[in-house]
Amino acid sequence: MASLEFEEIVDDFEFLDDWEDRYRFIIERAKTMPPLDEALKVPATKVEGCASQVWLNFHEKDGRIYFEGDSDAIIVRGLITVLKSLFNGLEPKDILAVDAAAELARLGLNDHLSAQRSNGVKSMVERIRHTAQLHS
Repeated sequence: MASLEFEEIVDDFEFLDDWEDRYRFIIERAKTMPPLDEALKVPATKVEGCASQVWLNFHEKDGRIYFEGDSDAIIVRGLITVLKSLFNGLEPKDILAVDAAAELARLGLNDHLSAQRSNGVKSMVERIRHTAQLHS
């Protein structure tokens, strides 16, 4: 079910020896993500339940959901890129079919993120799923 891009992240994580390297990998991904336009950083796009400031902006094209995001924390920006690789460009029904917890567990994120970061990822996934429900 996971995209090729997400599978590549899984492969990269298996190749990296320790979590310091994996964190650096996520941070490097964050640095490649363009920032969200400041005009889109509004209450409607803000994700509640995150320790950091997080915004996700969604749009639909040809029946598929796409999003862009941003955060004031570099590691969270990187986590947004991981979620984009998992969900971006899917049809709403396919987004709802993704077992995000299981897919992210393949990366070991649950074991290595703080409770606050894990809750933030969960909040972002809930926002993505909610958006998919609205479009299904």
